[in-house]
Order: sequence, then structure tokens, then C-alpha cells
Amino acid sequence: MKTILSLGVPAEVETECLAVVVLDRSEKDRSAKAKSDVTVESSDLAVRAGAADVIAGGEVSGKLFEATLLHRPAKLKAKRLLLLGGGKAKDFTSSELRKLAGVAVRFLKPRGIRSFAFLAPEENIAAEEAVKAIVEGALVGDFDPDTYKSDRKDQAVESVTVVARGDQTRLQKAQDEARVVGESQNLTRDLANEPSNRMTPTILAERARKMAQEVGLKCEVYGADKIKELKMGAFWGVAQGSDEPPALVVLRYEPAGAPATPVLGLVGKGITFDTGGISIKPADGMEKMKYDMAGGAAMIGAMRAIAMIKPKVKVIAVICATENMPSGKAQKPGDVQIAMSGKSIEIINTDAEGRLVLADGLCYARQLGCTHLVDAATLTGAVVVALGYVNAGIFTNDDKMYERFRQALEKSGEKFWRLPLDEEYKESIRSYIADIINSGGRWGGAITAAMFLKEFAEDTPWIHLDIAGTAWMEEQKPWIAKGPSGIAVRSLVEFAKGFGE
Repeated sequence: MKTILSLGVPAEVETECLAVVVLDRSEKDRSAKAKSDVTVESSDLAVRAGAADVIAGGEVSGKLFEATLLHRPAKLKAKRLLLLGGGKAKDFTSSELRKLAGVAVRFLKPRGIRSFAFLAPEENIAAEEAVKAIVEGALVGDFDPDTYKSDRKDQAVESVTVVARGDQTRLQKAQDEARVVGESQNLTRDLANEPSNRMTPTILAERARKMAQEVGLKCEVYGADKIKELKMGAFWGVAQGSDEPPALVVLRYEPAGAPATPVLGLVGKGITFDTGGISIKPADGMEKMKYDMAGGAAMIGAMRAIAMIKPKVKVIAVICATENMPSGKAQKPGDVQIAMSGKSIEIINTDAEGRLVLADGLCYARQLGCTHLVDAATLTGAVVVALGYVNAGIFTNDDKMYERFRQALEKSGEKFWRLPLDEEYKESIRSYIADIINSGGRWGGAITAAMFLKEFAEDTPWIHLDIAGTAWMEEQKPWIAKGPSGIAVRSLVEFAKGFGE
């Protein structure tokens, strides 16, 4: 999708459709007889006049995600006017604006409209922030997962023009960065969307290598021999059951002029298909386990954006990619594996495999010189029980690092909720035969999984993102297609930018 910035008069913008936000400014829920408090978020009198009749007639309520299309609006050069409900004015933020841009795209696509303009609101949201939200939301809204349909119709929106007021240089920079981030989020979604026969560990590594070549990252890909040489027993314990060779992917962003420290390490779970191994999963829903590499895909997408935005901080990504399969070679419950750090792990459940590959990934990132660590993984069903499909879980061993990430979340608009890591939870992962077990049981499962990973981050400041409930949209939303969400990319990019400031 091409993105264009316009500083022109909204009424004079020639476009197939001009999208504008309308908000409900009533203090309380209105009764049917109450006077309308819906306002058009534009100071352009012609735009306001174009929407006046339908607002006065009560056809537009301003309800969140409501879409009303008007044809041939008087006094506007736009062929259509799309009114997008942003909900209550007091609750309207850039997060809602980002989603509304997606709503606009997904509303217009099936109607054959291939280009449109979006009028940035002039109040409450800074102009650069508004431009960024609109571009990101439009790009995310344009993605559809129907890659392999033989009758697939290309309905992609070709261009979006953001109409805004402000300093052109700053607005253009915001737009350019937003395009990079939106495209990188969609790269992550594309990787996670691929079926496992078309996204093996080898193919995932090749996609990472190709991306690295395009944006100037260093990329190293290692196979089983290197994994064994590094004594990554936890990683290899998972990989040994599959006929598909594993891949250890290392992406390096080392900009000229960046300080020697900090070095940010991004570690991603890359399980390209998860059967559960010998502790096999139920058949129902197993087909979605192709996206068990969404954490690794998020790191690949984030590294693409970081390389193009160029913050002054060194970043190294480590993606541990393998399948988790049952076979005569697979590890079994009761086995003991020796991780790269030297810790011994009793395997209680072979379906608790993500934490095993991450354990060695975290250790390797520290060996490569990373001073701060973030891992991302579709790690536990327990986090879905705790937080549903709205918030992802976040865990940390360092309050200062969490505060940095919280600030990044304010800019990215992604929803994460911090969960505890009290020392008492460590009792749940003690083993009588080894140092630790790989599954702490049913209660507090997301926490005990994070507690397991904490053992391998050791004293290094570390954040764990459990995205199991949010990496896949279980149903179609007005602003995004059902399927992979690309969560964590925006937040990781903002986090890296914060380190580089």
C-alpha cells in the first residue's frame, strides 16, 4: 500500500473517499429524544456540512466502529464521505484511531475502492501521533490470510492519503516510520499464517536471511551440529523428535556510532508446528499450532523495522526454530536434558517445549553480549485462562526495564498486563532428580513457565511476553482479519527506539 501525506484543505482533496472520525460528546448515554451530541472531528466547514444531515437525523451515533458512507457529498471534491464512529470523545485515543483506519480499509475493500484519504483529527491527539496511527492501522487492516484460495480476489487498497496539519518534515517522518512498522507487522503475520509444510524451520530461516539482506542486517543461520556444539540440550531435546532439521537464527543490528552497551537481545520461540510431542495435544484446534512460531516471527518483523528506522542501539535477535513432533526419536516424559547454561531439566510434559528452546536462546543471547533481554512466545494456555484474548502477559525480573516497556506500550497501543514472579512460585518447578522441571502443573501455569525462563535470564534484566492469547485473532474484527495479529512488533520497535534516545 502506498502512503501519501497531504497538508491540503480537506474539502479540496480529490479522492474516491474521504474518511473522517465522528465522536459522541454526550456525558451520559443519550435517550432517543435527546439532542445529538455527535461531532465531526474536523474544523473544515464543508466536511462538517457534508455530514450534518445524517447526524441531525440521528442516523449517525458515533458508536465505536460504526461506518456510514455518503455519496457525492456537497461542496467536497471527494466522491464519497465515510463517517467512522470513534465512540465517546473522552475515551478516544490513538489506539482507537489506529483501529478506525483499519475499519476504513476493511469497509472499503469489498466495495472495490482502491484508494482513499483519511482526515486526521485535530484535537486530543498530536498530529504526528495521529498520522502514525492512521498509517499503521490502514496497513494492518489491509492484510488478509486467504493466501491459498484458488479463487482469491485481490482487493488490496493501493493507496491511502493522510490529510493532516502541522510541520511537514515531522509529519513525513512519522508517516515513513509508521509505514515501516505496519509492513513489518504484516511480515510477522505472513510468516505466522503459513502452514507448517510451507514454513519449516529451514524456510523460516531463509525468510529471515532474505529480509536481512534487504535491510542490511547481519544474519547467521546454524543447524543441528552447531546446536549440539553449543551444548543446547534443551533446544535439541525438542528438535530431536522431528525429521525437519532445526534452525538457530541470529540477526544482528549494529549501527555505527551506537554505544557498546546496552545491547538489546530479542529471543523468539520458533516452533513451526507443535503437536505436543509424546504428550500429544488433542486433535481439536491443533491445525492452529502452525502459529506457535509467532514469537520468533515477531522478532523477525521487529528487526526489520529496527534496521530501517535506525535507532542508536545494538540489537541482537535469536530465534530458535524447530518442530515439536512425536516419533521414535522424540524426548519422553521423565527424560533429563542439560541446558546450555548447565542446568539440568526434568521433562514432565513434552508439550511444555517452548520454554526449553527459549532457555537455550536466552543463554546464547547472554553469551553474545546482550545486556537486556526480551523474549516473546505463544507459551501457555494458562495465560489465556488468566487474561483471555485481550491482554498478553508480561513478566519481568527488573522494574526499571518494565517501566521502559510500559512507556513503549503507551506509544504502540498494544495491550499487555503484568503478572507476578514472586519467589514462592519457584517451589512449583523444583525437581527431585534434576535442577528444575519443565512444567509446574495446572495452577499459575503462565507464572511457573515464566519462572522457568527466569532461571536462564539469571541476573540480566529481562522481560517475558506470553502472547499465546493474542497472537491469533479468533474471529474477524472490524479493523483486522481473523488470523495472525503480529502482536509485539510495534511495542518492541518502540522499546528499541527508547534505548536509542
